[in-house]
Amino acid sequence: MTSLHLDDLSQLNDGHECPAKFAVIGNPVAHSLSPQLHQPALDKLGLNCRYIKVEVPEGRVAEALDSMHAAGITGINITVPHKFEALEACNEVHHGASLMGAVNTIVFDEKGHKTGFNTDGPGFVRAIHEEFGVDLGDLRIALIGAGGGAGRAIATQCCLEECPQLVLANRTVSKLGTLRESLSPLLHGEKLEVPGDRLQTYALDEPALSEALANCDIIINTTSIGLKAADPSPLNPALIEPHHLVYDTIYNPAKTRLLKAAESRGARCANGLSLLLHQGALSLEYWTQKEAPIKAMRSGLQEAIKA
Repeated sequence: MTSLHLDDLSQLNDGHECPAKFAVIGNPVAHSLSPQLHQPALDKLGLNCRYIKVEVPEGRVAEALDSMHAAGITGINITVPHKFEALEACNEVHHGASLMGAVNTIVFDEKGHKTGFNTDGPGFVRAIHEEFGVDLGDLRIALIGAGGGAGRAIATQCCLEECPQLVLANRTVSKLGTLRESLSPLLHGEKLEVPGDRLQTYALDEPALSEALANCDIIINTTSIGLKAADPSPLNPALIEPHHLVYDTIYNPAKTRLLKAAESRGARCANGLSLLLHQGALSLEYWTQKEAPIKAMRSGLQEAIKA
């Protein structure tokens, strides 16, 4: 499916029998799998509408949202690099999205009032439960690459779930200072007796990270290291133990160097396809107030990745 440029919205429904009602915006946006995720769901729900991709230049997100609502769009997904700009353009922002500092889903009302949500964190909760049969809030968590936007969203959700311990690791530990300050107030309650501080930060090459990881239940990679075949593992494989759960937010390739290393060490593993699925399902539920047809959405994603 080709993407439409913001300046071409007048052609939004040219040559189509059913109208476009939902969209994803980004720059670039051509690579997005959101239409393959959402269109099967819209069809399954019998909503007789289309989901489209619109390329929006940086600095024009607020303009794009107003123009797209005027053109008949009622719900929007936001992808990079617009999640922060979208937050500023909303009339109202859900508490979780405000804490995460980014919006990836917008719902319009009839008057064009924009409410922003972030489904990455709540979608991750659903993904972990699906993959491992456990609740995120019951796990001692290590997050690799917490300095980026995805890392911040997931780290914030871990705190909202009141996990007993959260270990943040990043190549540059100085980038974690501001995040730690914002997360610390969210981990105010006592949950379990654990060694060390409830919230810890480390550089990836720091020797003390080894002991911290040994005490964790799950290791989560939110870096982009692994997208390319030649990429190394973002974490020294020797630090992975058989008791660990390992989740890589990358879904293509299906098995990154990190996941292959984790499997070889006896750990249970999963990739980011389930996160993509469930964050999208939550968006759909916000837009339609209907339960998302997960089976149809999963099939759409799987077919798109095979193509």
